[in-house]
Amino acid sequence: MRRLRNVKIVATLGPASETYDMIRALHEAGADVFRLNMSHGSHEEIREKHRIIRQVEKDLQSPIAILADLQGPKLRVGVFANGEEELVEGAKFRLDLDQAEGDINRVCLPHPEIFAALKEGANLLVNDGKIRLKVESCGDDFANCVVTTGGTISNRKGVNVPDVVLPLAALSEKDRDDLEFVCGLGVDWLALSFVQRPEDVEEARGLAQGRAAILSKIEKPAAVESFDEILKASDGIMVARGDLGVELPVSAVPPIQKRLVRKCRAVAKPVIVATQMLESMIESPMPTRAEVSDVATAIYEGSDAIMLSAESAAGAYPIEAVTTMNNVAIEVENDPTYREIIEASRTQPRSGVADAIVAAAREIAETTQVAAICCFSQSGTTALLIARERPRVPIIAMTSLRGTSRRLALSWGTNCVIVSEVSRFKMAVVASARAARDLGYATNEDQIVVTAGLPFNVPGTTNILRVAPCDERLIFNMEAE
Repeated sequence: MRRLRNVKIVATLGPASETYDMIRALHEAGADVFRLNMSHGSHEEIREKHRIIRQVEKDLQSPIAILADLQGPKLRVGVFANGEEELVEGAKFRLDLDQAEGDINRVCLPHPEIFAALKEGANLLVNDGKIRLKVESCGDDFANCVVTTGGTISNRKGVNVPDVVLPLAALSEKDRDDLEFVCGLGVDWLALSFVQRPEDVEEARGLAQGRAAILSKIEKPAAVESFDEILKASDGIMVARGDLGVELPVSAVPPIQKRLVRKCRAVAKPVIVATQMLESMIESPMPTRAEVSDVATAIYEGSDAIMLSAESAAGAYPIEAVTTMNNVAIEVENDPTYREIIEASRTQPRSGVADAIVAAAREIAETTQVAAICCFSQSGTTALLIARERPRVPIIAMTSLRGTSRRLALSWGTNCVIVSEVSRFKMAVVASARAARDLGYATNEDQIVVTAGLPFNVPGTTNILRVAPCDERLIFNMEAE
């Protein structure tokens, strides 16, 4: 399905978007990737959503990526005898392992790992940071705190611990069960929550066994500090600004977002900017101007994808939310300033042959009348390298592997076409010309750039580039190969 913009849109599915008609309408409105939130819904409900997405994909003959977002460990306080208590600034409050119901003075925090890592002076954030506690003294089973920001604390509210690396695995037992289930279904991406270190990513990769690509959610200060190593271990990144804004000063989040997006682009790995992008559209058919500016900023930065969460999962206007994102993206990408920013932030090519080929393809497209860049890519690596270049012309990724075409639905500007395996470069050029014409990017009078690797169908062998006509008669009149 041809898009009029390059940035991709991720839409979360939920109660407001679980029928065939709605999921199809969301895809037609602009959703390229559907996110399945494993924090909500049974396996049977997830299975049904997966089935519907694949049916929409088949009916529209349009590759769709499915992203399964694992819940990660949830840190929560226990329950209160009165259901809730009002904590005032300056008051003392104790967290401990005692399972007794809480009161105005204390509550259970059933996570001994937290107490094992806490230090005097550490901060604890409750209920998305609305309540802040500072540790005055602590031990293996308690933390005596002072309330630095008061508020209402109630049953099972979430707890964030921003100042320490917790000795917790990113994958809980539920996550392991969910991972195996969704890999068995055939999802394309796994979003890994609570990442603190590269070892968390490697654990998930070992369990996935190549059945899905691994996307690390950056939502903790420890992940920001170890980002280079986490990026190296991951196939993609999600900048999860909601939790980052809780555990870090909100003023720190925008520069972190910009820095992480650039680092991802430099190594040709997809990056999603997520959380609260069009939050008001949960209840309103129109976004705020600030939200539109936020979406535009992520696009100007060169993000591969922007994401809707509750807006499409549980909101009253899911189609309008996707349409709004789509329209903002089209406007931004048609702005001359967008090209100036994207090209000014382009990194220098690396030393490999494939890097040189894709850089040359982009330069040819910018200096001649070329309608599209077509690349044959079995693993998807070449397509990602071309996407890193952010060319001014469409990218058409040709692959015989359906899984590759689906995973690339998350990558900037990439239009995927399933083709039969080819053994001769001339047939690769013919297939590219047909795809460019069929997608409406070229006519017989146009030229395209074709990249491929010899021998064919072997990942990592991109070593050839040709400027070719779209007229098949001219292609077959070329010198025999």
